Amino acid sequence: MNNILITGANGQLGMELRTLLDEKGIIYTATGSKELDITDAKMVSDYFGLHKPDLVFHCAAYTAVDAAEEEPGKSADEMVNVAGTQNVATAAESVGTTVVYISTDYVFDGQNTGMYKEMDQQNPQSEYGRTKNLGEKAIRETMSKYYIIRTSWVFGKYGKNFVYTMLNLAKTHDVITVVDDQVGRPTWTRTLAEFMLYAVENKVPYGVYNLSNDNQASWFEFATEILKNTTTQVKPVTSAEYSQKATRPAHSVLSLEKTKATGFKIPTWQEALQQMMVIIDK
Repeated sequence: MNNILITGANGQLGMELRTLLDEKGIIYTATGSKELDITDAKMVSDYFGLHKPDLVFHCAAYTAVDAAEEEPGKSADEMVNVAGTQNVATAAESVGTTVVYISTDYVFDGQNTGMYKEMDQQNPQSEYGRTKNLGEKAIRETMSKYYIIRTSWVFGKYGKNFVYTMLNLAKTHDVITVVDDQVGRPTWTRTLAEFMLYAVENKVPYGVYNLSNDNQASWFEFATEILKNTTTQVKPVTSAEYSQKATRPAHSVLSLEKTKATGFKIPTWQEALQQMMVIIDK
């Protein structure tokens, strides 16, 4: 693959992926909404027709989960996550491009007490989950060469995420309350970026894969680990006590069996968090 395109290249995953590719000396083209507005079908079609990328890491997404609830079906997430992904899929298929699309645990309803496998029934309970689910559908029904990678609880060096939120709150609060009745798997952007590249380089069979770091946690347990070296106390609360506009999956632990079967080694979220903390402390 010598002609690689990254959409959403300025987001937290896009930046992590660029860092990984730079380290490996892999050439790519990085685009944000200014360079390639994926909601503009003609712009996307013209871009693919001219540049004919071999591979697209489709990281562009609308991820403001609560804001998406304000105008269901009309907000920016509909344009980016649904129409934008359809535009990319249509243009990519027309020139034979492989697409790596990033999806989310929010496509599930979170009522499963076990682990969600790739082919389990999707039943999103939020506007964000609905639009990402429709993005998946656009990829599956349009593309012949694609990877859909579902992830959850993303954190990393770049952008805004839960780790930075907790660290910043700890600077000004002696006590922090965090929900303890939502369970999932935290995901380091570095691990996710590494699997995205691994799948392509190792010609992993096309299809849907789950990728998060190993082990599971509640948000309370995740926060406690983040702040274990601070004096801030973390107290558990229920989701009912911490009102949010969008419904979060109560139990969205993703099965990693299929991804592990490809030979990709997945660190635990505790190991990943420790590595990230070393990086941001430098």
